[in-house]
Amino acid sequence: MESSLFMKIVFATGNPHKLKEIKEIAGDTDITFVLPAKGFNPVENGKTFEENSLIKAREAARVSQSLALADDSGLCVEALGGEPGIYSARYAETPQKRIDKLLSAIKPFENRKAKFVCAMTLVNENGDKIFSAIGECHGKIAWQQAGCGGFGYDPIFIADGQDKTIAELSQDEKNLISHRGKALRKVLKWLGENY
Repeated sequence: MESSLFMKIVFATGNPHKLKEIKEIAGDTDITFVLPAKGFNPVENGKTFEENSLIKAREAARVSQSLALADDSGLCVEALGGEPGIYSARYAETPQKRIDKLLSAIKPFENRKAKFVCAMTLVNENGDKIFSAIGECHGKIAWQQAGCGGFGYDPIFIADGQDKTIAELSQDEKNLISHRGKALRKVLKWLGENY
C-alpha cells in the first residue's frame, strides 16, 4: 500500500507485543504507530470486541490529541459457548494460567473448534469513529501447548490449514493468517484510499 503522506497514528494499547506486531504488519507503509500519551487508562466495559475497541480508541485520541487506532481481540471457543471471548486477557491472572484454565475447560469436549477475533476501530482527533474492521482466524485448540513464539493463546491454537500452533510459526507466517493481520490490512487499505 502506498500512502500519499507520512502519518503518525496512536495505537491504543499498553501491550508492547501488540504494538510490535502492528508495526511489522504495516512495515511497508508510510504509517508510524506509537503508544498513547501518559494517562491512557481505558475502562473496557463494552459487551463486544467492537465496543471495547471503540472505547480504547477514543481514550487514546483523548490523551494524545491524535488520530488513534485500537484493537480488541480474543479467543472464542465453540464448545465453551464463545468463551473466553472479550474476557480473554482477564480469563486468569497470568498468560500460563489462562492457557492451563482453557485446556482444562475444553478437556471434556471432542469439539475443539475456535477462532481468534480482532475488532479494529480508527477514530479522529475528536474521538469520532471514521473506520472499523473485523479480522478472524479460524482453527482449533491443540491438545497440548507447543511453541515459544507469539503471545497469549498462540501456543494452544492451530489455525486452519496448519499442522502446528501459531506459537510455532515464524512472525511473518503468523502475520499472514492472524486475525490482527487481516483486520489491520483492511484499515491500511482504507487509509491508503482516503488519506
